[in-house]
Amino acid sequence: MILDISPRVSARTGVFPGDVAFSQDVQLDFAKGHNLKLSSIRSTVHIGAHADAPSHYERTGCDIADADLSRYFGACEVVRAEVSRGMRVGRAHLPLDWKPAAPRILFFTGSFPDPDKWNADFCSLEPALVEYVASHGAVLVGIDTPSVDPEDSKVLESHSAIARADLAILEGLVLSHVPEGVYFLCAAPLKLEGLDASPVRAVLLRDCAI
Repeated sequence: MILDISPRVSARTGVFPGDVAFSQDVQLDFAKGHNLKLSSIRSTVHIGAHADAPSHYERTGCDIADADLSRYFGACEVVRAEVSRGMRVGRAHLPLDWKPAAPRILFFTGSFPDPDKWNADFCSLEPALVEYVASHGAVLVGIDTPSVDPEDSKVLESHSAIARADLAILEGLVLSHVPEGVYFLCAAPLKLEGLDASPVRAVLLRDCAI
């Protein structure tokens, strides 16, 4: 079974304050008598479900075109955190004996419930949690909010912890319909030269040989 964990992207999709919202420009259209439809888009690359490139948070980091694709395919674990709006997810918000069951960890917080309606009090990750999953062999962390750091963070502590641990990042996922457990993740970023992120069509495969 395929579980789509990507929000629909449109002009309604919420983006960080000051960032470039999604828009579509239609050059050719059946409604105008053309023989086909042809469109272009303008948007932040941090739209909907997306992969951050190291160049987004590291001065010398690689761009998304050179990201290691193996990080975005493979066994992953969906984990539900018991956490209030605006908080960073830490070990205290997870079962006491929890250890990662796969090298890719996707955290559900439920704190950004409507991708079309921006709310600044979404949850993020504690740097210590990033270090914890990295110490257990993680290669990727993901979250169901726009960022692994709070909206107003200037230091980007969790992005920095991710850089130190050499992990990949997925943000903006939709996990409300996904039970906890282990799945096969497919979430390849586009090969966009020089860019600091890429939208992804993230899906989980259930009952798939891992």
